[in-house]
Amino acid sequence: MSRVAVLDYGMGNLRSVAKALEHVAPKARVTLAADARAVAAADRVVFPGQGAIKGCMQALVGDKLYDAVLQAARERPFLGICLGLQALYECSEEGGNIAGLGLFPGVVRRFAAAVDPQGARLKVPHMGWNRVRQVRAHPLWEGIADDTRFYFVHSYYADSAAAPETVGVTDYGPRFTSAAAYGNIFAVQFHPEKSQRAGLRLLENFMAWDGRTDKC
Repeated sequence: MSRVAVLDYGMGNLRSVAKALEHVAPKARVTLAADARAVAAADRVVFPGQGAIKGCMQALVGDKLYDAVLQAARERPFLGICLGLQALYECSEEGGNIAGLGLFPGVVRRFAAAVDPQGARLKVPHMGWNRVRQVRAHPLWEGIADDTRFYFVHSYYADSAAAPETVGVTDYGPRFTSAAAYGNIFAVQFHPEKSQRAGLRLLENFMAWDGRTDKC
C-alpha cells in the first residue's frame, strides 16, 4: 500500500487534494501530515497550498516541517501544487523578498500590469482556466494532450519559463512556468484537484510514478 503525505501546515484546501488522490488511487493510504514523523513515514509527498508565501515558510519552520520537506524532496516522489510550487524557488517578491526552499533557481514575481495580445488589461489574480504548453516530456504528462486547460488561482508566478527545470508554460501577460520538474520533484502552479479529467490524470500519473523522469 502506497503511503501519501499531504502536507498540513495550516494553509490551503488540503482535503480536496486528499480526496482527489484517494479517488485516483483508492488503495493508497492518504494522510494529512502535520509533523515531521508523518512526512518521513510516507512513500510520496504532496505539498499543496494557497495564501501568502511568508505565512507558508513561517508555518514550515514553526511546525518543524522545513527539514522534513527538504529531505522528502531529495528522496521520494514529490508533488508541489500552487503555493507548493512557488515555495520551491529561491525567493518571492511577495512580502518583501521572502526566501523559499531554494530547490529551483529563480524568483517568484507578482503579475504587474499584465495585458493580453490585444492590449487589454488582465485581471489579477489570474483566476480560471488557461492552457499549459508542455515544453518537455515527463511521465506526469502521460495521457494529457499538449495545450490542455487547467484551473489557476494566483497573483504571483515563477519567472523562469526558459529554465531547464521548466516542463510547462502558460501565458498570462508574461509567459511563466506553470510546471517544473527535476529528478523526483514535479510541481505545478495550477490546481489539478480542480482541473477535472486532466487534473485527475496528472494525479493518477503521480501516484504511479517512481520518481524518475524516464518512466512511471
